[in-house]
Amino acid sequence: MHPELQGLKLAVLGGDAREIILVSELSRVGIKVQVAGLPVQNTPNVTVCHSTAEALNDVQAVILPVPGINKDGTIYSIFNERPMELDEKLLVSLPANTPIFAGFARERLVEVIKRCNLRLIEVLKQDDVAILNSIPSAEGAVQMAMEATPITIHGSECYVLGYGRTGATLARLLQGMGAKVTVTARKEAQLARIYEIGMRSMTYEDLPNHINEAQIIFNTVPAKVLTNCILSKASSEVVIIDLASPPGGTDFDATERLDIKALLAPGLPGKVAPKTAGQILARVIPRLLAEELGL
Repeated sequence: MHPELQGLKLAVLGGDAREIILVSELSRVGIKVQVAGLPVQNTPNVTVCHSTAEALNDVQAVILPVPGINKDGTIYSIFNERPMELDEKLLVSLPANTPIFAGFARERLVEVIKRCNLRLIEVLKQDDVAILNSIPSAEGAVQMAMEATPITIHGSECYVLGYGRTGATLARLLQGMGAKVTVTARKEAQLARIYEIGMRSMTYEDLPNHINEAQIIFNTVPAKVLTNCILSKASSEVVIIDLASPPGGTDFDATERLDIKALLAPGLPGKVAPKTAGQILARVIPRLLAEELGL
C-alpha cells in the first residue's frame, strides 16, 4: 500500500489519541515520522523529538492535529504539560509550498501558512473524511443524548437540523433506533430525499412553528439557527446537542436564560472513537501526501 511513500520524511506535531494511531499507521507503510508532543515510543520509522524545531528538520510535509492550533496560537496537544509553539520562524525555513495538513484551520493558522509561502490542506474538508467521520460523530451525539435525557431514543421526537454529511448519517441512525425524526434542510432535493426515506422534512422557516414538539434537537449547522426567538418557543424539557464547530449554531446565552439543557459537542470522533478516527486519517492522508507531493 502506497509504496511510493516509503522513505518520505514528515513531521507530526501534537495532537491526541487520533494522531498516535495515525503515526503508527504511517510508519507501517515506510514513512519516516518525526514526532513532537506525542507519547509514541519504540515504533519503527518513528523518531521522538524534544522540540518542534527538531521535528521540522529536513521534512517534506507537516501534519498538525485535527483542531490545528489553539486560539493563543499554540499547537493543540493533550499530552504536553508545556504549550507547544508553532514558531513562524521555523515554518518559514521550510521549502516553499511544503504541504501542511490539519483537520481544519482557524484564521490565525491560515494567515501564518500563507505568510510562510506553504500549502494548507484541511483534511476534514475532504468528502471521504467528512463522510467517514460522520459515523462516530452520529454515534457520539446519540450517546450524549441518551446520557442527558430521562427518555429513550425509541419513540422520541428528534429534530436534526441540517442534512449534510453528519446530519444524514445521524438522521438514519435515529430512525433505525425507532425515533420519530424530523429533519430541516434548505434545498428542495434534500427535503424530497428526507421525505422519501420516511422522515418528516421541514424548512427552517417552519421550524419556529413546530419546535415545541421536539424532545431532542441535534444541530449540525455551523450558523446561528437556534436563536433566542426560536428557543423561546421550545419546550423547557428539550435537550440540545450541538455538533457544529465552535461556537456552534445555538444561542447558548439564551438556553441558559431559558433553563434549557444545551451541550456543545464538537470533535466527537476523537472523543468517543479515537481509534476509528485515527484509522480514518490514516486511510486518507497517505493518498493526499502522494497527490500533494506528486508521487
